[in-house]
Amino acid sequence: MRDKKLKYMIIGTGGTGGAIGSHMARAGHDVTFIARGRHLEAMKENGLKVRRPDGEFRIEKVSAYTSDGFLKRMSDHGGNEKPNSSVRDIRPDVIFVCVKGYSADDMLDFIKAVSKPDTIVIPILNIFGTGSSMQKSLPDITVTDGCIYVASEIAEPGYIRMNGTILRVVFGLRKDQEDLHQKLDPLLEQIRDDLCDSGIEGILSDNIERDAMRKFSYVSPQGACGLYYGVPVGGVQQPGEIRECFAELVREISALADAMGIGFGEDIVPVNLEITDGLLPEMTTSLQRDVASGKASEIDGLIYEVVRLGKKYGVDVPMYEKISIELRARGLE
Repeated sequence: MRDKKLKYMIIGTGGTGGAIGSHMARAGHDVTFIARGRHLEAMKENGLKVRRPDGEFRIEKVSAYTSDGFLKRMSDHGGNEKPNSSVRDIRPDVIFVCVKGYSADDMLDFIKAVSKPDTIVIPILNIFGTGSSMQKSLPDITVTDGCIYVASEIAEPGYIRMNGTILRVVFGLRKDQEDLHQKLDPLLEQIRDDLCDSGIEGILSDNIERDAMRKFSYVSPQGACGLYYGVPVGGVQQPGEIRECFAELVREISALADAMGIGFGEDIVPVNLEITDGLLPEMTTSLQRDVASGKASEIDGLIYEVVRLGKKYGVDVPMYEKISIELRARGLE
């Protein structure tokens, strides 16, 4: 496997997928982007521009398609009915799924259509447990779990703006996939090395349930605080009520993780505060931006799901309950 150059597909080229795919393409890896609308058209016409706090770069030539466009390309290369035809040469070895949680199910048929039997699917979503959920719908393909640390967004079509220098992708097999380690570890290690070669901190986790919940313990409280108080990240960075609310939400997630048997083994509050303090004060979460623009949002999976899990595992989450009641009163579902 190490002698083979892997083909990567990025489904969803927003802040998350755009950051991953652009850095990998810049490093010379084979990357295909699945996008749509004006963002896709701008990428096809002018490439993909990325601005980081420490500089910027542009990928001049981008392989980018709509999902239907890529399926047509496959058909033009021989069709699914010819497993030994050139269609196998364009199918991805690795698929990073970087759409919003509410859109993940919509991509399942596409993933089935473009995958090979040995394709690895790595969901990079904010919602905890996405990989396990997707695996049930994709029984013939290996779906790991994963998460990302990045503050990034589409600033305008064809332009990704990163609001921090952290770019870390954590992924790995779940405990229910332990029998796959011997077969898949070499491939997973190559994916990790390809990420690192691209300037991305790639981490192959030996406990992805813990690490995904650890990420959730940041993104969920940040989104909850931002919505509840109507503030950007700077509101959490300042001492006072909002920062204390954020810390308490993190503690409630930590208690929930302990009850689920995937505890962090350390006080995660100062860790998450340090992450927050390293971001640009004016940054808002994708959850806030989606709600503000009237779009579908991940509010159910990021906030209301914590209350449901608290009831399921017998963990008190009073701050989440308080915020959930208020947000529902505002009509946010």
